[in-house]
Amino acid sequence: MLFGLSMTGYFFRRFLLIIPTFIGVTILVFTLTRLVPGGPIERMMSEAAMAGSNQPGQQASEYDGRGGAVLSDDQIAELKAYYGFDKPVLVSYFEWLGKVVRLDLGTSTRYTEPVWDIIKDRFPISIFYGVATLILTYGICIPLGIVKAIKHRTVFDNVSSAIVFFGYAIPAYVVAIAALSLFAAHLEWFPLGGFVSDDFEELSIGEKIFDIVEHAVLPLVAYVAGSFAVMTLLMKNSLMDNLAAEYVRTAIAK
Repeated sequence: MLFGLSMTGYFFRRFLLIIPTFIGVTILVFTLTRLVPGGPIERMMSEAAMAGSNQPGQQASEYDGRGGAVLSDDQIAELKAYYGFDKPVLVSYFEWLGKVVRLDLGTSTRYTEPVWDIIKDRFPISIFYGVATLILTYGICIPLGIVKAIKHRTVFDNVSSAIVFFGYAIPAYVVAIAALSLFAAHLEWFPLGGFVSDDFEELSIGEKIFDIVEHAVLPLVAYVAGSFAVMTLLMKNSLMDNLAAEYVRTAIAK
């Protein structure tokens, strides 16, 4: 009874820590976006300059000294007011936080679409890769860690450790580029991109499953390559610690 109450209190305290952690992290990120260059206004000005420079017949007054179109002072002021850049950081932050609580995430400056719609469109794909990566990582690393613990310091243990650490040392984006270049572009075993094929709706159920798997192989390889080492060695070391315990040695002796 006391153990159950203590665990409930522990989880409740950890849950309450989510709120100050979220506020602290978002304030830090929000402040950094105000200080570093390359924000939404600068990006819009750059896009306007590129769009204007590609349109012939513009007057010279519409371009800056580098030949790119510039926004007027009134337009820049409107953009700063819209994104809250004309107010102190904390005032703008709490205005943004109030919108987030109301699920008003605004419009993406990169895609010019509502942010919530973009999240909803991509959320199922993120869930798919997250769950698939979790299943593959635990499904492979746990048995591999058990075998490595049982066959400690054997050829299998040494070779598998070298392979696992090699995958851990290479960044995921490098694995992705190498896999795309070799298996998709050169050998053409897998598609170059996309989550499904263009004719996905016309396929049968079995063909749809195969099509999703075919598109997911290379991304999953890039996702799980770096997580194998930590989980495998954690499983191996934990099992070796338990195998070295006195009660296990006593059981084996009996």
